[in-house]
Parts: sequence; C-alpha cells; structure tokens
Amino acid sequence: MKFVRVSWKLLVGLKDLLVLVFMLLFFAAVFLLLNSGPNPALVRDGALLLKLNGVVSEQPADMDPLTALTSSATPVGEIRQRDIIRALQLAEKDNRIKAVVVDMDRFMGGGQASLAAIGRSLDAVKKAGKPVYAFATAYTDDSYQLAAHANEIWMDPLGGAMLAGPGGSQLYFKGLLDQLGVKANIYRVGTYKSAVEPFLRTDQSAESKTAIKGVYDEVWSQWKADVAKARPQAQLEQMLNDPAGAVEGARGNLGQLALSTKLVDKLGDRVAFGKFVASKYGADEKKTTGGFASVPMEALIAHYGPESAGKQIGVVTVAGTIVDGEGGPGSAAGDTVSALIYDALDNKDLKALVVRVDSPGGSVMASEKIRLAIAAAKEKKIPVIVSMANLAASGGYWISLPADVIFADPATITGSIGIFGVIPSVESGLAKIGVNADGVKTTPLSGEPDFLSGFSPQFDRVAQSAIENGYRQFLTRVATARQKTPEQVDAVAQGRVWAGGTARQLGLVDRTGGMDAALAEAAKRAGLKSDDWHPVYIEPPVSFAASLLSGLMPKRAQASAPMDIFGHAAWQQTLFVQRMATDLEMLTGVKGVQAKCLECGDFASPAPAVPDKGWLAILAKAIS
Repeated sequence: MKFVRVSWKLLVGLKDLLVLVFMLLFFAAVFLLLNSGPNPALVRDGALLLKLNGVVSEQPADMDPLTALTSSATPVGEIRQRDIIRALQLAEKDNRIKAVVVDMDRFMGGGQASLAAIGRSLDAVKKAGKPVYAFATAYTDDSYQLAAHANEIWMDPLGGAMLAGPGGSQLYFKGLLDQLGVKANIYRVGTYKSAVEPFLRTDQSAESKTAIKGVYDEVWSQWKADVAKARPQAQLEQMLNDPAGAVEGARGNLGQLALSTKLVDKLGDRVAFGKFVASKYGADEKKTTGGFASVPMEALIAHYGPESAGKQIGVVTVAGTIVDGEGGPGSAAGDTVSALIYDALDNKDLKALVVRVDSPGGSVMASEKIRLAIAAAKEKKIPVIVSMANLAASGGYWISLPADVIFADPATITGSIGIFGVIPSVESGLAKIGVNADGVKTTPLSGEPDFLSGFSPQFDRVAQSAIENGYRQFLTRVATARQKTPEQVDAVAQGRVWAGGTARQLGLVDRTGGMDAALAEAAKRAGLKSDDWHPVYIEPPVSFAASLLSGLMPKRAQASAPMDIFGHAAWQQTLFVQRMATDLEMLTGVKGVQAKCLECGDFASPAPAVPDKGWLAILAKAIS
C-alpha cells in the first residue's frame, strides 16, 4: 500500500512537471513570435534585401501544428508574391533604398506567371535608377527567370546553371491496380480530360500528349522570350539544345560554362558577393564579414503599413485545390471562401471586387459555391474582375465565369473545361484471395455502388449520365458568361488545357495582364481615380498556432533548402513523390464530382503539402 502511495505521488509530480515544461515552451514560443516580427526601424540607407528562402506563392498555407511538429518532412517556406511586388514598388520611391539584392541561394521556385510579374517589378526598379543584383549557388529555370532581370548576376564558383524547361514523366497506376485487383471506376466527359488517365491507362494518350505538348511549347516560348528580353547577352541556345555537349566542353566546370555563355556576370562565393555590395552601399552595422547595409523586405513593408487611402477595392484570393468545407489560408475551401465574400459584401463598403485565381480546380460543389458568391457581387452592381495567376483551370475557370473582365498572363494555364468522378472497387482483388460477395436486392440500385461485387450496369449508366449532365451545365455556364453557344464552347473544351495567350484568342479570357492591370480595371469601372482607392485583402485569418510555428520553423526549412544543382535535383524528387501521393489520394480520397486539372501540377507553385506521415505511409498507400 505504501508503494502504491509513493508511485501515485511520483505520477502526480511527473504530471505537474510536464505541465510546467509545456507552459514554459508555450511562453517561449509566444516570446519568439512577438520578437520575430518585422522591425520597421530597420529601414535605413542601403539595399533592399529580397531573401527568397522557399517558394513564391499567391497565398502561403496555414501550417498544421501537429503535422509540422511530428512529420519527418521539413516544412517549405512560402513567400507571398504580392509582398515581394509591394516591397519593390516601395523601393522605387524610397530614397533610402539605393539598390535591390535578390538572394536566391535557397530559392525553391514559383509559378511562371507569378515570377514574370516580379520580373516586371524588378525592371521598374532598374528604370528608377536603382541597380538590381542577384546571387545564388545554382540557377534553375525559376531562379534564372528572376535573375535575368538583374543588372549583375553572381554565382558561386562551385555552382552552375541547369536550365531544363517544362516536361517529364508521370506515373500510371493501371498495371499496379490490375495486380492488386483494384478497379478504378471512372466517369468522365472530355476527350482531353486526362486527370483520370493514370488509373485508366498504362501510358499517356495521344490526345493528352498533343494537348499538353502544345501548352508546354507555348509556355516555354514565353519563358525564353522573357529571359531574352531581360538579358539579351545570355547565350541560352547552347545550354538548351546540347547541355551535355556544353558541359563536357567545359570539362564539367559549370561555373565557368555559365560565365562563358554570359548567363552570369561574376563568379564568387557569398562573402565575396557581400563585400562587393558593401563596397557600393556600405557595410552592415555589425561589420560582419560579407555583410552589407540592407533593409529586409518585411521591414520595409511594415514601415509603410497597409495601404489605406481612398475607397476600398476588395481582393479575394482562391489558391490551391478547391475543396469542400472549411479551411485556412492557402486552401481554397468552398465554404470558407464563399463566406468571406458574402461577409465582405455585407459589411464592407466595396467599390469593386478583384478575384485572384491560382487553382487547378477541384470539387464541383465547392466551385459552384464560390462562383455564386462572386456572382452576388455583380447582383449588387459591383464591378468584378478576375486576375488569373499561374493556374485557373477546370474548377478554377468555373469560379472565374461571373467576371466582367478576365485577365490572364501569357503563361497562365486555363481551360480544362470538363468534369469526372472516380470510385474504386475491389471485386477482382477479393476473388484473388478466395473471397466472394453475394446478396439480394430490392431495386436495381440496392447496395450500389457495390465495392465488393463490382458496380452494376444500372449504376454505371446513372453515374455517367450525371457526369454528362454536369458537363452540359459547365458548358452552359461558360457559354452564357462568354457570350458563345454551347457548341462553340464544346469545341475548345473537352477537358483541354490552354496557355493564356491562346486562351485569349479563343475567347476564354479577355485581356493579357497581371494583378496591377486587374486592379486598375476595377478602379476604372468603379469610377475611381488612380489615387482614390486601395486594395482590401479578404482572407481567412492565420491561426495563432500557425503564427507560432511560422516563427519557429524558418531556420529548419532554410537548412534543408537546396543550394547546388544536385540539391535541386533531390528537391525535384521530393516533389515527384509528393505528386505521386496526391495522385493516389485522388483514387481514395475524392468525395464528389471533380472539375480538376491533374496535369496542371507542372505549372503550379512547387510548394508540396507536408505529409502527415513519412515514406512508409506513401509506400503503404501505393501498395494497399
């Protein structure tokens, strides 16, 4: 009995100790959060420092606390594109900012349309007489798209420039599913609706190859034109047409190859680069080796604060896969986004609404909820403008339909007008292990969909008919919004994706331009002068836990970011595994009819979701 009392006291003491440790960690995290915010006092004479550690995104995702703390995967830092552009716009006019330094040593990419807009802002800074300098250990397509806009490009001597262009392989699971005895029952409309091909085929269909090759060529041409205009001296063709020959000719010295082909201007490590900048704009206050007088992007934005002059133009961002239910930032949850729009229309004095879309689509039901909320603004006689970012395909195009004007970048991926549904069944798998299913029915649809015995022809006909009706509704909505006949829309629909330039020629979008053009058009239609309005961003709040984690995780994310070309290759493998897991999740996790573009993943911002488990879960999902 005495032993029991002692043990109980020890347990109580241990519990109290754990509570105390938890409270200490909590308050330490709060302290770090309060002290990790941007400091406006850091704005002084020097260079604006754009430290791009992570990926550029339209709306950074809310970090799930439990996943971030328990997952073996390192969270990826996200930099909001509009923050970068605002900092550059402020730098144009702030006399204390003498130059801009773009540090891309741990840059992990972004969508081509988003990066093109940043490039235009860098050009504006140069036009204002302020030089732009870029530094990285290695350059890939995304980082070089930005670096090309710099007055001077630096690269570490041990680095290199590896320019590859879009394209690559995609996994097809039909053979694996056949071996496991799993049947993907697919209901779709659209000759080019290839989102379900990985479960239906062992290779890519000719129609899908034709469509996606056309988009690749158009987008890649835009990339080359952008880079050539920004840096005409760069000898791109040698690296693009015969990379192996070029590297072998340089005896594997990637740094000297980049220098000789004028892809970069100087070779030097980070310290040498820092000393160069310091020689022009002064050393940092602590006189650190390789340091220079700089103003962090976040500090400059905090110094000026949010815009507030004049009337309000609402801006709502729909970023990521469109899903049912509720979600935080970076998640295009139908209930959340529609509620935010309705609330803003009810409680804010909006003169116009701009919808920024960066989504491959997703749930048809959620897409329709968002479309109806946007349409409610038009019912209130408020001008509605859509600005398409990197992706506005399928469901992303669906929600864009109420707009008075649709803007798209030439590299925007849009269209993919088509829908599908996927439901798995395991009748063959059960038969392989000697398990059968049997029963009685009272109607042709009793027990359907029957995952054990397979779906009946009656259910297949009902499901396919419902999908075809949904496709007709999609066509009708597009035809009404774009002032075409359903037959005209069907000719450019069928699930086919288009780049922004071709989409404009086809009448799917109205004008070429970015967010600045969309805001200017919204102000014009609202009758506002150029200095009599400001944007109001309508977004879900970042959770307190996510705010805490964002202050604790950057160092961990920075430590794992790629630097040289081999690090970038490993990063691409990580993205590939993430995409494989996402593809498989479509088979088991889709809850309703989908208007989604699967092949559009190549054009999205490359920030992967943090998996809730490690490699074992991914492998288990692949073979289960």
